[in-house]
Amino acid sequence: MCGIIAFADKTILNKKPVINNMMDMIKHRGPNSSGEYINDNVALGFRRLSIIDLKGGSQPILNEDGTVAIIFNGEIYNFQSICKDLIAAGHVFKTHSDTEVLLHGYEEYGMDELLKKIRGMFAFLIWDDNKKEMFGARDFFGIKPMYYYHDGDTFIVGSEIKAFLKHPKFKKQLNKEALKPYLTFQYSALDETFFKGVYRIPEGHYFTLKDNKLTIKKYWDMDFKANNLSFEDTVAAIDKSVSESVDAHRISDVEVGSLLSSGVDSSYITALLRPEHTFSIGFDNKKYHEGVAAKELSDKLGLDNTSDIVTEKEALDNFPLIQYHLDEPDSNPSCVPLYFLTKLAHKDVTVILSGEGADELFAGYANYGFHTRSHAIRVFADGLRKLPKGVKYTIAHGLKKMPNFHGRLHLYESTAPAEEFFIGEALVFHEGQADKILQPEFRQSESVRDIVTASYKKVRHYDDEVKKMQYLDIHQFMPKDILLKADKLSMANSMELRVPFLDKEVAKVAAGIPTKYLINSHNSKYALREAANRHLPEEWASREKLGFPVPVKQWLEDEPFYKTVRKMFEQDWVKEFFDQDAILDILDRTYRQESDDRRKVWTIYTFLVWYKVYFIDDEVPHYIADSSKEKLEA
Repeated sequence: MCGIIAFADKTILNKKPVINNMMDMIKHRGPNSSGEYINDNVALGFRRLSIIDLKGGSQPILNEDGTVAIIFNGEIYNFQSICKDLIAAGHVFKTHSDTEVLLHGYEEYGMDELLKKIRGMFAFLIWDDNKKEMFGARDFFGIKPMYYYHDGDTFIVGSEIKAFLKHPKFKKQLNKEALKPYLTFQYSALDETFFKGVYRIPEGHYFTLKDNKLTIKKYWDMDFKANNLSFEDTVAAIDKSVSESVDAHRISDVEVGSLLSSGVDSSYITALLRPEHTFSIGFDNKKYHEGVAAKELSDKLGLDNTSDIVTEKEALDNFPLIQYHLDEPDSNPSCVPLYFLTKLAHKDVTVILSGEGADELFAGYANYGFHTRSHAIRVFADGLRKLPKGVKYTIAHGLKKMPNFHGRLHLYESTAPAEEFFIGEALVFHEGQADKILQPEFRQSESVRDIVTASYKKVRHYDDEVKKMQYLDIHQFMPKDILLKADKLSMANSMELRVPFLDKEVAKVAAGIPTKYLINSHNSKYALREAANRHLPEEWASREKLGFPVPVKQWLEDEPFYKTVRKMFEQDWVKEFFDQDAILDILDRTYRQESDDRRKVWTIYTFLVWYKVYFIDDEVPHYIADSSKEKLEA
């Protein structure tokens, strides 16, 4: 696990100090060593966190004659078998690392065939000096980040945007169109980031840069096609694929632990991995402490569990640091516990396994059609789902017009076209609400419908509305929020976080599961829970989904935090973005408990904290620099 950064620019003659300054910005991703490759055309920089081949895996790695160089962030879990084939084909290896397998694999197979063969999480860059071409690839699901900036003769690409700030030709500008969608989605929802001109290489894509022309190509996508397996065979297939994935993800030359919450996903992974160390986090509020349940499960499995409490003061004092590491504002409250959880784990292990991806692949979110605890309503909804599409849509439109009653939302979302109501798992401000608090110049952006339609168009042939929603979250919520915070906040603490559910072999199984086995009258994610039941106490496999519960409401009703937020909202520069009276009213009403707009307040506050770090403070604040120095010295 590492940090990578590179640029192509013939006009910069002395590239070494530039690439070194850029590498310094991502030391947290690789505190063990660094390396660079520089020629007249490009500079490649690398920061290493040693996981595999501790002595010999330093990068960049060059081929036998020094004409092809690679830098790589991630892990390839089937690299040993590919290595054997490459040795048989005549390639000479200098290391025992998975990085060199990618290098020689590119030479032997080309990018398209190489990407079909590998299994893992990755973002890598290859410079081919023979062709004068740069290649870069991002993994199937977007577990590992990759950003790029292309302006004139300058091309920059790497793991984190903050490294771009040290390039002399990078123009730091706020992308004004990013703010309005963020207020709805809680994360940076556009292809272009909050930094003008900086884009993501999409998940499942690779790029080629030749003669300053950038080409981006898709090489993989999720395709849901229901199979004819029985329920029992489906559960067996899930358990087999997840078990094999966990075995693959345990490969390491350093100790591997796991994150453990009270939910089924991390519990299932932990039960299969059986690590020496598990880690849990909670808050100084009994309602928001998962450590008790995690400790109970660890004891039953005979595992060690380390847990800790995060105080309100610790959370809020570190919030600017958290937003700094994320590169872009992300108001998902779970960012806070995840940062402290990986910081806790860093004391004992370097690699941790986690449960991200299970909800998207196995339909775990309530918005997919599981809003009620009433078994009778669930059974009724199951029957409605089986009706012809036209009949279902007619029923949905009738339900939408009815006065509210218990179960109405569940029934509506079980029958309506996904495109009519589902924009992804997160929803904070509706567009009209966002317009009311934003200044006019920030109201112009892609509409929410435009943003999600790009994904819905690719699955318009699907008859299954749940599969459409899963597809949207796999390409929107998961890579731009869930996986982004998992990568950035683990690497902030120099930790490698692995996600066994997001394996292409597990995805093959998930893609074939009929919705009736996933969401039904029994539960959401039902078939996965039944697979987990083979390894867990039943009460764990059937637990209600909590995510990472965070006491934002309690914080906002607490006077010290309320005053902190109000002081931020009252700053003169805030008027550039928001109607100040409007956002203060939302805050005050929440504080007085006249309304519950905690998510709205938190989302505005998050943006302002992030903007202050990157645009007001300008230089890295001293507490962030001190934090990075402390980690490196440790």
